[in-house]
Amino acid sequence: MEIPDIIGEAHVISYAVVNLSIPTGNTQHFAGDKLLGMAYGLAICKYETKNGYYLFYCDDKWIELADTWHQTIEDAQDQAEYEYAGITNNWVLK
Repeated sequence: MEIPDIIGEAHVISYAVVNLSIPTGNTQHFAGDKLLGMAYGLAICKYETKNGYYLFYCDDKWIELADTWHQTIEDAQDQAEYEYAGITNNWVLK
């Protein structure tokens, strides 16, 4: 599936499919009290009216399941690498 230009009302800056990366187990994400499994893909996004960048954890339809906020794109990429070893090589600019 092609990634959309907008996820969760934020503009997609870059994205990475997780398939070749190794989950590190360094963090856990929840939706309510349900523990989420491995994301299909990650997207670094920017809201027009907010500072910083969001790292969205997405399903295979690029719907956001969870997110983290970061001051810079590099911080978001570092967080992604902390959670998925090897993801750094998968980033694609949108």
